[in-house]
Amino acid sequence: MLYHLYDLQHALLTPARLGAEMVKTGFQNPLNPLSYTHAGRTISAGAEMFERVTRRFGKPSFDLPFTTIGGKEVAITEEFIVEKPFCNLLHFKRAIRRKDPKVLIVAPMSGHFATLLRGTVEALLPHHDVYITDWVDTRMIPLSVGKFDLDDYINYVRHFLSLLGPDANVIAVCQPAVPTLAAVSLMAAENDPNQPATMTLMGGPIDTRVSKTQVTQTAEERPLSWFKQSVIADVPFYYPGAYRKVYPGFIQLGGFMSMNLDRHVGQHMQFYKHLVIGDGDSAESHRKFYNEYLAVMDLPAEFYLQTVDVVFQRHLLPKGQMKWRDPLTEHLHDVLPNKIKHTALLTIEGELDDISARGQTTAAHDLCYSLAQSKQYHHFQLGCGHYGIFNGSKWRNQIMPRIRNVIRKFNKDCSEIPEIDLQSIPDLAADRYDRDKHGIVAIRRWLKERDARLLKERITA
Repeated sequence: MLYHLYDLQHALLTPARLGAEMVKTGFQNPLNPLSYTHAGRTISAGAEMFERVTRRFGKPSFDLPFTTIGGKEVAITEEFIVEKPFCNLLHFKRAIRRKDPKVLIVAPMSGHFATLLRGTVEALLPHHDVYITDWVDTRMIPLSVGKFDLDDYINYVRHFLSLLGPDANVIAVCQPAVPTLAAVSLMAAENDPNQPATMTLMGGPIDTRVSKTQVTQTAEERPLSWFKQSVIADVPFYYPGAYRKVYPGFIQLGGFMSMNLDRHVGQHMQFYKHLVIGDGDSAESHRKFYNEYLAVMDLPAEFYLQTVDVVFQRHLLPKGQMKWRDPLTEHLHDVLPNKIKHTALLTIEGELDDISARGQTTAAHDLCYSLAQSKQYHHFQLGCGHYGIFNGSKWRNQIMPRIRNVIRKFNKDCSEIPEIDLQSIPDLAADRYDRDKHGIVAIRRWLKERDARLLKERITA
């Protein structure tokens, strides 16, 4: 019923939205003398604000037609290597003959489309052969295809890594850190020859007990039955995925926005001011970001609920109790990260991350205790929030070079990075993981000191 009401509201607002778009177009037309006046820009700004607030944003394109290698533009062609019901493996094929490391980016299945990682892909393209998991909006998948849960997610990652071969490298951004670590653990336990050379986990909830955020507290404080009753809905009959149970994208978007509501309201107020004063560049920057941020997809209910249960409530992976159900045989297999001995591990965390706080990702090192210390690396980025870990200037100039360094350390016989590229983004080395410096005990001490400092600052203020 909730899904139907949402669609009904959208349909009822359609005439007003179309009217606002006509007003906006009319008052932005350079042939209209009013478009050059303050009053005309004010009317146009109000119309555009209304149109954008009531609009639905579809899946954006990656829009990466070329990359730059050695100062020269190289054309990029997007090609699907594998097409599966819930996910396609997308390859960004470069029109150049280079032997660069293969990188599989496991995009989060957490509401946004894989295009949210456009900046991630763009920064990696010059010196890596990039692939990404392009998840399909669940409301577009017929019920006859079957269900999709966390076990299936892990199976997809295993399948993609096997296709790319033993010289592949995997990067998991946020939510897929757990299924990616599980997939590599299972491959290690079976001594799979296609185990990746390196695994980079970025801002992922490996062990949410280490540090709390609003996301983890919400998941821990409410029983699983509350999530089933409150956020799960049936896809309406007029979609291809009719009657499939999903966690709707519009509910997820509401949750995303509420976490930083003041900031989003402020950004939209600034957008309105930019439109009124005619600051086109700032307005276009706002459009690009929110066109992406407001484009959301539905998630399979089975996957969402199992993730809440296994990752956020029972913490089965860090407890050593997680099991994977083989979709083919229905047999249960233990997920044991301590089996990993071949794949080098790099963890990335941001100081200001309010989704996966400090220590949640680093916990992977304690679980992979059989891995040689020479294969364990960590980077903690100061002044960086969750989104900034994989997008923006800090990602391009501080984080990506360290990932590139670790990947090339364990991938030999690669093409050299052109000197002109290293001049613009120098090579940086990640820190060797040190338990006394980066471990859970050290992180909890840091969190305690930070909270005490913030409390003192509030009292002083």
